[in-house]
Amino acid sequence: MQKSAFIVGPQTAQMLQLGHPWVIADRYTQQWPKAPAGQIIQLADETGRQLATALLDPDDRVVARVLDFSPMDLTPDWIQGRVRQALDLRRRHLDLGDTSAWRLINGEGDFLPGLTVDCYGDYLMIQLFSRAWRPHLPMLVTVLQKLLEPAGIYEKFRPQQTRSLADRSKKMSRLLCGRAVAGRLTVRENGLNLLVDMEEGLNTGLFGDQRENRRDLMKRAAGARVLNLFAYTGAFSVAAAAAGAVKVTSVDASVAYLDWARDNFAANRLNPKRHEFLAGDCRQVLQELRRGGRGFDLIIMDPPSFSTVGKSRFTTSGGTAELVAEAMPLLEDGGLLITSSNHQKVDLADYLKELRRGALAAGGSLKVIGNFGQAGDYPYPVTFPEGRYLKYLVSVKGCSPGTHF
Repeated sequence: MQKSAFIVGPQTAQMLQLGHPWVIADRYTQQWPKAPAGQIIQLADETGRQLATALLDPDDRVVARVLDFSPMDLTPDWIQGRVRQALDLRRRHLDLGDTSAWRLINGEGDFLPGLTVDCYGDYLMIQLFSRAWRPHLPMLVTVLQKLLEPAGIYEKFRPQQTRSLADRSKKMSRLLCGRAVAGRLTVRENGLNLLVDMEEGLNTGLFGDQRENRRDLMKRAAGARVLNLFAYTGAFSVAAAAAGAVKVTSVDASVAYLDWARDNFAANRLNPKRHEFLAGDCRQVLQELRRGGRGFDLIIMDPPSFSTVGKSRFTTSGGTAELVAEAMPLLEDGGLLITSSNHQKVDLADYLKELRRGALAAGGSLKVIGNFGQAGDYPYPVTFPEGRYLKYLVSVKGCSPGTHF
Protein backbone atom coordinates (compact mmCIF):
# COMPACT_ATOMS: atom_id res chain seq x y z
CA MET A 1 0.00 0.00 0.00
CA GLN A 2 1.35 3.43 -0.89
CA LYS A 3 1.74 6.18 1.67
CA SER A 4 -1.63 7.83 1.10
CA ALA A 5 -2.62 10.78 3.27
CA PHE A 6 -4.38 10.17 6.55
CA ILE A 7 -6.38 13.23 7.57
CA VAL A 8 -6.21 14.56 11.14
CA GLY A 9 -8.48 17.05 12.85
CA PRO A 10 -7.57 20.68 13.55
CA GLN A 11 -6.55 20.10 17.18
CA THR A 12 -4.26 17.22 16.24
CA ALA A 13 -2.85 19.25 13.34
CA GLN A 14 -2.02 22.05 15.76
CA MET A 15 -0.28 19.63 18.14
CA LEU A 16 1.74 18.16 15.27
CA GLN A 17 2.78 21.63 14.17
CA LEU A 18 3.97 22.23 17.74
CA GLY A 19 6.12 19.11 17.46
CA HIS A 20 4.09 16.60 19.47
CA PRO A 21 4.77 13.08 18.14
CA TRP A 22 1.41 11.37 18.87
CA VAL A 23 -1.94 11.12 17.15
CA ILE A 24 -4.64 10.05 19.60
CA ALA A 25 -7.61 8.12 18.23
CA ASP A 26 -10.67 10.34 17.58
CA ARG A 27 -13.52 10.73 15.11
CA TYR A 28 -11.10 11.78 12.37
CA THR A 29 -8.88 8.73 12.73
CA GLN A 30 -11.98 6.52 12.63
CA GLN A 31 -12.37 7.58 9.00
CA TRP A 32 -8.86 6.51 8.02
CA PRO A 33 -8.35 3.81 5.38
CA LYS A 34 -7.90 0.30 6.72
CA ALA A 35 -4.21 -0.56 7.02
CA PRO A 36 -2.10 -2.91 9.16
CA ALA A 37 -0.03 -2.00 12.19
CA GLY A 38 3.41 -0.87 11.06
CA GLN A 39 2.19 0.82 7.89
CA ILE A 40 4.10 4.03 7.08
CA ILE A 41 1.55 6.79 6.55
CA GLN A 42 1.51 10.47 5.67
CA LEU A 43 -0.44 12.73 8.03
CA ALA A 44 -2.21 15.74 6.55
CA ASP A 45 -4.69 18.38 7.69
CA GLU A 46 -8.11 18.93 6.16
CA THR A 47 -6.65 21.20 3.48
CA GLY A 48 -4.31 18.44 2.33
CA ARG A 49 -1.18 20.05 3.78
CA GLN A 50 1.41 17.40 4.65
CA LEU A 51 2.30 17.39 8.34
CA ALA A 52 4.38 14.31 9.16
CA THR A 53 5.35 10.73 8.38
CA ALA A 54 4.16 8.26 11.01
CA LEU A 55 3.87 4.61 12.02
CA LEU A 56 0.30 3.37 12.15
CA ASP A 57 -1.10 1.31 15.03
CA PRO A 58 -4.83 1.24 14.23
CA ASP A 59 -6.04 -0.55 17.40
CA ASP A 60 -4.03 1.48 19.90
CA ARG A 61 -5.07 4.67 21.70
CA VAL A 62 -2.00 6.30 20.14
CA VAL A 63 -3.07 5.46 16.63
CA ALA A 64 0.01 6.94 14.96
CA ARG A 65 3.51 7.88 16.13
CA VAL A 66 5.53 10.44 14.22
CA LEU A 67 8.84 9.29 12.77
CA ASP A 68 9.66 12.55 11.02
CA PHE A 69 7.97 15.82 10.22
CA SER A 70 9.22 15.49 6.64
CA PRO A 71 8.67 12.75 4.05
CA MET A 72 10.91 9.71 4.63
CA ASP A 73 11.16 5.97 4.17
CA LEU A 74 11.79 3.56 7.03
CA THR A 75 15.00 1.93 5.79
CA PRO A 76 18.04 0.39 7.51
CA ASP A 77 20.01 3.55 6.72
CA TRP A 78 17.32 5.73 8.32
CA ILE A 79 17.22 3.59 11.49
CA GLN A 80 21.02 3.50 11.62
CA GLY A 81 21.09 7.29 11.48
CA ARG A 82 18.75 7.56 14.46
CA VAL A 83 20.68 4.98 16.49
CA ARG A 84 23.96 6.77 15.74
CA GLN A 85 22.44 10.05 16.94
CA ALA A 86 21.38 8.38 20.19
CA LEU A 87 24.85 6.91 20.71
CA ASP A 88 26.51 10.24 19.98
CA LEU A 89 24.28 12.06 22.49
CA ARG A 90 25.24 9.67 25.26
CA ARG A 91 28.94 9.57 24.44
CA ARG A 92 29.26 13.33 24.20
CA HIS A 93 27.00 14.58 26.97
CA LEU A 94 26.57 11.89 29.64
CA ASP A 95 29.02 10.75 32.30
CA LEU A 96 28.02 7.15 32.94
CA GLY A 97 31.08 6.57 35.10
CA ASP A 98 31.43 3.00 36.36
CA THR A 99 28.08 1.97 34.86
CA SER A 100 27.31 -0.76 32.34
CA ALA A 101 23.49 -0.59 32.49
CA TRP A 102 22.07 2.34 30.54
CA ARG A 103 19.42 3.26 27.98
CA LEU A 104 20.47 3.56 24.35
CA ILE A 105 17.08 4.37 22.80
CA ASN A 106 14.37 6.17 24.78
CA GLY A 107 11.45 6.14 22.39
CA GLU A 108 10.17 9.61 21.57
CA GLY A 109 13.22 11.12 23.27
CA ASP A 110 15.45 9.64 20.57
CA PHE A 111 12.89 10.11 17.77
CA LEU A 112 12.14 6.38 17.60
CA PRO A 113 8.68 6.54 19.20
CA GLY A 114 7.19 3.44 20.73
CA LEU A 115 10.34 1.47 21.46
CA THR A 116 13.23 1.40 23.90
CA VAL A 117 16.63 -0.29 23.83
CA ASP A 118 18.56 -0.84 27.07
CA CYS A 119 22.17 -1.94 27.43
CA TYR A 120 23.01 -4.46 30.15
CA GLY A 121 26.72 -5.09 29.90
CA ASP A 122 27.28 -6.89 26.60
CA TYR A 123 23.54 -7.50 26.08
CA LEU A 124 20.71 -5.43 24.66
CA MET A 125 17.03 -5.47 25.61
CA ILE A 126 14.45 -4.18 23.12
CA GLN A 127 10.98 -3.27 24.37
CA LEU A 128 8.19 -2.55 21.90
CA PHE A 129 5.40 -0.38 23.30
CA SER A 130 3.57 -0.39 19.97
CA ARG A 131 2.78 -3.24 17.61
CA ALA A 132 3.68 -0.87 14.79
CA TRP A 133 7.34 -1.77 15.28
CA ARG A 134 6.80 -5.51 15.00
CA PRO A 135 7.22 -5.71 11.16
CA HIS A 136 10.38 -3.60 11.39
CA LEU A 137 12.03 -5.45 14.29
CA PRO A 138 14.42 -7.53 12.09
CA MET A 139 15.72 -4.34 10.51
CA LEU A 140 16.33 -2.78 13.94
CA VAL A 141 18.14 -5.89 15.18
CA THR A 142 20.44 -5.88 12.14
CA VAL A 143 21.36 -2.24 12.76
CA LEU A 144 22.05 -2.86 16.46
CA GLN A 145 24.24 -5.86 15.66
CA LYS A 146 26.22 -3.79 13.18
CA LEU A 147 26.79 -0.78 15.45
CA LEU A 148 27.26 -2.41 18.87
CA GLU A 149 28.17 -6.07 18.27
CA PRO A 150 26.35 -7.27 21.42
CA ALA A 151 26.71 -10.77 22.86
CA GLY A 152 22.95 -11.12 22.51
CA ILE A 153 19.76 -9.17 21.90
CA TYR A 154 16.52 -9.86 23.76
CA GLU A 155 13.02 -8.56 23.23
CA LYS A 156 10.82 -8.00 26.30
CA PHE A 157 7.11 -8.46 25.74
CA ARG A 158 5.13 -5.40 26.85
CA PRO A 159 1.41 -6.25 27.16
CA GLN A 160 -1.14 -3.44 27.09
CA GLN A 161 -2.54 -4.48 30.49
CA THR A 162 0.33 -5.00 32.94
CA ARG A 163 -1.39 -4.78 36.33
CA SER A 164 -2.30 -8.46 36.44
CA LEU A 165 1.17 -9.48 35.28
CA ALA A 166 3.41 -7.30 37.41
CA ASP A 167 3.93 -9.85 40.17
CA ARG A 168 4.19 -12.93 38.00
CA SER A 169 7.50 -14.66 37.53
CA LYS A 170 7.30 -15.98 34.00
CA LYS A 171 9.30 -15.88 30.81
CA MET A 172 8.35 -12.68 29.07
CA SER A 173 11.41 -12.24 26.88
CA ARG A 174 12.77 -13.96 23.83
CA LEU A 175 16.32 -14.13 22.53
CA LEU A 176 16.44 -12.57 19.07
CA CYS A 177 20.10 -13.27 18.31
CA GLY A 178 23.39 -14.18 20.00
CA ARG A 179 23.87 -16.37 23.05
CA ALA A 180 21.50 -16.60 25.99
CA VAL A 181 22.30 -15.38 29.49
CA ALA A 182 22.70 -18.22 31.99
CA GLY A 183 20.85 -17.11 35.13
CA ARG A 184 20.99 -13.55 36.35
CA LEU A 185 23.42 -11.13 34.76
CA THR A 186 25.63 -8.87 36.90
CA VAL A 187 25.83 -5.26 35.70
CA ARG A 188 27.46 -2.16 37.14
CA GLU A 189 25.73 1.01 38.30
CA ASN A 190 27.63 3.85 39.95
CA GLY A 191 30.37 1.39 40.88
CA LEU A 192 27.97 -1.14 42.43
CA ASN A 193 27.07 -4.64 41.27
CA LEU A 194 23.39 -5.29 40.58
CA LEU A 195 21.70 -8.43 39.28
CA VAL A 196 19.26 -8.35 36.36
CA ASP A 197 17.10 -11.04 34.78
CA MET A 198 16.94 -10.86 31.00
CA GLU A 199 14.28 -13.53 30.58
CA GLU A 200 11.68 -13.72 33.36
CA GLY A 201 9.23 -11.16 34.66
CA LEU A 202 7.74 -7.95 33.35
CA ASN A 203 10.94 -6.02 34.19
CA THR A 204 14.62 -6.93 34.45
CA GLY A 205 14.88 -6.01 38.14
CA LEU A 206 16.62 -2.65 37.67
CA PHE A 207 15.01 0.69 36.81
CA GLY A 208 17.83 2.63 35.21
CA ASP A 209 15.92 5.91 35.10
CA GLN A 210 16.68 6.26 38.85
CA ARG A 211 20.44 5.79 38.43
CA GLU A 212 21.41 9.44 39.00
CA ASN A 213 18.98 9.67 41.92
CA ARG A 214 20.65 6.66 43.56
CA ARG A 215 23.96 8.44 43.05
CA ASP A 216 22.49 11.45 44.87
CA LEU A 217 21.23 9.19 47.67
CA MET A 218 24.75 7.90 48.24
CA LYS A 219 25.79 11.46 49.14
CA ARG A 220 23.11 11.64 51.83
CA ALA A 221 22.97 8.19 53.43
CA ALA A 222 26.22 7.94 55.42
CA GLY A 223 25.51 7.27 59.09
CA ALA A 224 21.73 7.22 58.57
CA ARG A 225 19.06 4.76 59.62
CA VAL A 226 17.28 4.21 56.31
CA LEU A 227 13.80 2.89 55.56
CA ASN A 228 13.19 1.90 51.94
CA LEU A 229 9.51 1.28 51.13
CA PHE A 230 8.53 -0.62 47.98
CA ALA A 231 12.15 -1.76 47.89
CA TYR A 232 11.70 -4.08 44.88
CA THR A 233 15.11 -5.74 44.28
CA GLY A 234 16.87 -3.31 46.61
CA ALA A 235 18.86 -1.02 44.31
CA PHE A 236 18.20 2.02 46.55
CA SER A 237 18.90 -0.09 49.63
CA VAL A 238 22.25 -1.28 48.26
CA ALA A 239 23.20 2.29 47.35
CA ALA A 240 22.43 3.49 50.88
CA ALA A 241 24.27 0.62 52.57
CA ALA A 242 27.31 0.98 50.31
CA ALA A 243 27.43 4.69 51.16
CA GLY A 244 27.67 3.93 54.88
CA ALA A 245 24.11 3.81 56.20
CA VAL A 246 24.08 2.40 59.73
CA LYS A 247 21.14 0.12 58.96
CA VAL A 248 18.83 -0.20 55.95
CA THR A 249 15.33 -1.58 56.40
CA SER A 250 13.88 -2.77 53.07
CA VAL A 251 10.14 -3.35 52.80
CA ASP A 252 8.30 -5.03 49.94
CA ALA A 253 5.23 -7.19 49.47
CA SER A 254 7.20 -9.76 47.51
CA VAL A 255 9.39 -12.25 49.36
CA ALA A 256 11.05 -13.14 46.05
CA TYR A 257 12.07 -9.54 45.44
CA LEU A 258 13.48 -9.25 48.96
CA ASP A 259 15.53 -12.41 48.37
CA TRP A 260 16.79 -10.76 45.18
CA ALA A 261 17.65 -7.67 47.24
CA ARG A 262 19.68 -9.83 49.64
CA ASP A 263 21.56 -11.24 46.65
CA ASN A 264 22.29 -7.68 45.50
CA PHE A 265 23.71 -6.90 48.95
CA ALA A 266 25.90 -9.99 48.80
CA ALA A 267 27.07 -9.10 45.28
CA ASN A 268 28.63 -5.97 46.82
CA ARG A 269 30.12 -7.74 49.85
CA LEU A 270 27.50 -6.12 52.07
CA ASN A 271 26.31 -8.54 54.73
CA PRO A 272 22.50 -8.65 54.44
CA LYS A 273 22.30 -9.93 58.03
CA ARG A 274 23.42 -6.50 59.24
CA HIS A 275 20.34 -4.99 57.64
CA GLU A 276 16.60 -5.69 57.74
CA PHE A 277 14.20 -7.11 55.13
CA LEU A 278 10.47 -7.00 55.91
CA ALA A 279 7.88 -8.66 53.70
CA GLY A 280 4.38 -7.20 53.75
CA ASP A 281 2.09 -4.40 52.70
CA CYS A 282 4.04 -1.16 53.19
CA ARG A 283 1.22 0.64 54.97
CA GLN A 284 0.74 -2.19 57.45
CA VAL A 285 4.49 -2.40 58.02
CA LEU A 286 4.60 1.35 58.69
CA GLN A 287 1.95 0.92 61.38
CA GLU A 288 3.89 -1.95 62.96
CA LEU A 289 7.13 0.03 62.95
CA ARG A 290 5.36 2.94 64.60
CA ARG A 291 3.90 0.71 67.30
CA GLY A 292 7.42 -0.59 67.89
CA GLY A 293 8.72 2.93 68.50
CA ARG A 294 11.09 2.82 65.54
CA GLY A 295 12.72 5.94 64.10
CA PHE A 296 14.61 6.70 60.89
CA ASP A 297 16.82 9.47 59.58
CA LEU A 298 15.96 8.87 55.93
CA ILE A 299 12.84 7.33 54.37
CA ILE A 300 12.52 6.43 50.70
CA MET A 301 9.22 5.68 49.01
CA ASP A 302 9.25 4.80 45.32
CA PRO A 303 5.96 2.93 44.80
CA PRO A 304 4.59 1.68 41.48
CA SER A 305 1.84 3.81 39.95
CA PHE A 306 -0.63 1.09 40.89
CA SER A 307 -0.39 -1.97 43.10
CA THR A 308 -2.70 -4.37 44.88
CA VAL A 309 -1.61 -6.42 47.90
CA GLY A 310 -4.38 -8.50 49.41
CA LYS A 311 -7.21 -6.07 50.17
CA SER A 312 -4.86 -3.06 50.05
CA ARG A 313 -4.71 -1.00 46.88
CA PHE A 314 -2.28 1.82 46.11
CA THR A 315 -2.56 4.52 43.47
CA THR A 316 -0.28 7.55 43.12
CA SER A 317 -3.23 9.95 43.18
CA GLY A 318 -4.52 9.88 46.74
CA GLY A 319 -2.36 7.02 47.97
CA THR A 320 0.79 9.15 48.13
CA ALA A 321 -0.72 11.49 50.73
CA GLU A 322 -1.73 8.58 52.94
CA LEU A 323 1.74 7.03 52.70
CA VAL A 324 3.43 10.31 53.60
CA ALA A 325 1.10 10.80 56.56
CA GLU A 326 1.90 7.33 57.89
CA ALA A 327 5.65 7.59 57.26
CA MET A 328 6.31 11.01 58.77
CA PRO A 329 5.86 10.01 62.44
CA LEU A 330 8.72 7.54 61.92
CA LEU A 331 11.02 10.24 60.53
CA GLU A 332 13.18 12.25 62.90
CA ASP A 333 12.87 16.04 62.76
CA GLY A 334 15.43 17.25 60.27
CA GLY A 335 15.38 13.86 58.55
CA LEU A 336 14.97 13.35 54.83
CA LEU A 337 11.86 12.05 53.10
CA ILE A 338 12.57 10.95 49.52
CA THR A 339 9.44 10.47 47.45
CA SER A 340 9.24 9.36 43.85
CA SER A 341 6.59 8.62 41.23
CA ASN A 342 6.81 7.50 37.62
CA HIS A 343 3.11 8.12 36.98
CA GLN A 344 3.02 9.97 33.66
CA LYS A 345 -0.44 11.45 34.22
CA VAL A 346 0.41 13.05 37.59
CA ASP A 347 2.36 16.26 37.05
CA LEU A 348 4.71 17.87 39.55
CA ALA A 349 2.16 20.40 40.83
CA ASP A 350 -0.37 17.68 41.63
CA TYR A 351 2.32 15.51 43.17
CA LEU A 352 3.35 18.34 45.49
CA LYS A 353 -0.28 18.65 46.57
CA GLU A 354 -0.18 14.99 47.60
CA LEU A 355 2.92 15.64 49.72
CA ARG A 356 1.26 18.70 51.25
CA ARG A 357 -1.85 16.74 52.19
CA GLY A 358 0.25 14.03 53.77
CA ALA A 359 2.42 16.44 55.74
CA LEU A 360 -0.59 18.37 57.06
CA ALA A 361 -2.36 15.16 58.05
CA ALA A 362 0.72 14.17 60.04
CA GLY A 363 0.90 17.56 61.72
CA GLY A 364 4.32 18.34 60.29
CA SER A 365 5.95 20.15 57.40
CA LEU A 366 8.20 19.32 54.49
CA LYS A 367 10.70 21.53 52.73
CA VAL A 368 11.82 20.40 49.29
CA ILE A 369 15.59 20.69 48.87
CA GLY A 370 15.95 18.56 45.75
CA ASN A 371 13.76 18.16 42.67
CA PHE A 372 15.03 15.64 40.12
CA GLY A 373 13.77 13.54 37.22
CA GLN A 374 14.99 10.62 35.18
CA ALA A 375 18.63 10.03 34.25
CA GLY A 376 20.08 11.77 31.20
CA ASP A 377 19.92 8.67 29.02
CA TYR A 378 16.12 8.98 29.25
CA PRO A 379 15.84 12.25 27.26
CA TYR A 380 12.57 13.82 26.15
CA PRO A 381 11.81 16.58 23.63
CA VAL A 382 10.44 19.84 24.99
CA THR A 383 7.55 19.28 22.57
CA PHE A 384 6.63 16.06 24.41
CA PRO A 385 5.94 16.89 28.08
CA GLU A 386 4.69 13.34 28.68
CA GLY A 387 8.32 12.28 28.36
CA ARG A 388 9.18 14.03 31.64
CA TYR A 389 7.40 11.41 33.73
CA LEU A 390 9.68 10.77 36.72
CA LYS A 391 9.34 12.91 39.83
CA TYR A 392 11.93 12.51 42.60
CA LEU A 393 11.78 14.93 45.52
CA VAL A 394 14.09 15.19 48.52
CA SER A 395 12.38 16.92 51.44
CA VAL A 396 13.40 17.82 54.97
CA LYS A 397 10.95 17.19 57.79
CA GLY A 398 10.22 20.05 60.15
CA CYS A 399 7.65 20.81 62.81
CA SER A 400 4.36 22.31 61.72
CA PRO A 401 4.82 26.09 61.35
CA GLY A 402 1.33 26.71 62.66
CA THR A 403 -1.04 29.35 61.33
CA HIS A 404 -0.04 32.98 60.88
CA PHE A 405 -2.47 35.89 60.69
